[in-house]
Amino acid sequence: MNDSSWGAPPHAGSPAGYWGPTDRGPAQGAAPAGPAYDAPEAQQTRPMPVVPDVPAHGGNQDDDRGAARPGGPLFREGTFHGGTSPHQMFRDETPSAQPHAAVPQNPDPMPDAPQPAPAPQKKSAGRDLGAAIGVGVGLGVVIVASLFIVKAVFVGVIAVAVVVGLWELTSRLQERKGIKAPLVPLALGGAAMVVAGYVRGAEGAWVAMALTALAVLVWRMTEPPEGYLKDVTAGVFAAFYVPFLATFVALMLTADDGAQRVLTFLVLTVVSDTGAYAVGWRFGRHKLAPRISPGKTREGLLGAVSFAMVAGALCMQFLIDDGTWWQGLLLGLAVAASATLGDLGESMIKRDLGIKDMGTLLPGHGGIMDRLDSLLPTAPVVWLLLVLFVGSG
Repeated sequence: MNDSSWGAPPHAGSPAGYWGPTDRGPAQGAAPAGPAYDAPEAQQTRPMPVVPDVPAHGGNQDDDRGAARPGGPLFREGTFHGGTSPHQMFRDETPSAQPHAAVPQNPDPMPDAPQPAPAPQKKSAGRDLGAAIGVGVGLGVVIVASLFIVKAVFVGVIAVAVVVGLWELTSRLQERKGIKAPLVPLALGGAAMVVAGYVRGAEGAWVAMALTALAVLVWRMTEPPEGYLKDVTAGVFAAFYVPFLATFVALMLTADDGAQRVLTFLVLTVVSDTGAYAVGWRFGRHKLAPRISPGKTREGLLGAVSFAMVAGALCMQFLIDDGTWWQGLLLGLAVAASATLGDLGESMIKRDLGIKDMGTLLPGHGGIMDRLDSLLPTAPVVWLLLVLFVGSG
């Protein structure tokens, strides 16, 4: 092994690389000159164990790694020059160093400093609540004003909401699934369905529904036959899901206390959704339907039922002619169930389409269909129960 791999660093107090009178290195049994001895004195002095100097920074690579090699201070690399073994230089010395494997590398590690606990994250609604509340209040003012001033204006509001909802639904179907449900016959037939329900009752609504479905079948014939079945199936589904269910709101409006019935329907649905959100956000722990809507919880459902039943008892007692509080309890329970199923139903559609919202028309809410999801299936439930409790009057 050459000198460059075992060469010792220069010692303080002696010329760099100097080992005595010659350059051959120390004789057998002679100690190298240390910092307390110059070269002539070192030749007349009996061998003494030498504590090696700490190599200066910037030495060769072997010196920099000497602290990690086996052996004590007498047997480090870089201590002996010219390949002389430690046993040749110090035969009387007994090595006290332990094998490398027996020397603990870090016998008493310092304990890690305690890390501060992460700050708990606040729950988020996932939407702009300020915009959502503002838009909701604005819509409520328009609906209530049209409802109690001129009933025909409110029918127009329903028709506009139906047309916009159909546009959102058919647009998402075409974008995500390539399904081309014909919008023109759906929009015209949907608006006609709502008006026919208000003017001619349930019979007029059914006739308009049948004519709308027929118009969808015929309209789609003007295009190539590829995809005809899925397009018309989606069209008939859209006609039933949006305008036909909305027609039951117009049917409620035809009663003498129609404005109060529609207001009860709207209040109970909104209160149910609000109760589900408030209780679920604060106490929700157990998922209701994680594969469909991960945000909904069983605690939220209980909140929806509780809020809706209380609101139903108050509305039936003070708003509906001949209504009683116990009827309101049943009505509130039914509304909570139908509103939750309606919300889950549209969530299922959006999951299949791979989207979060049906549209972006309403800031903080999404699209019109994202507000109609719980209202549409609740309308026939409220209409039927009110007819059973107090008649169609």
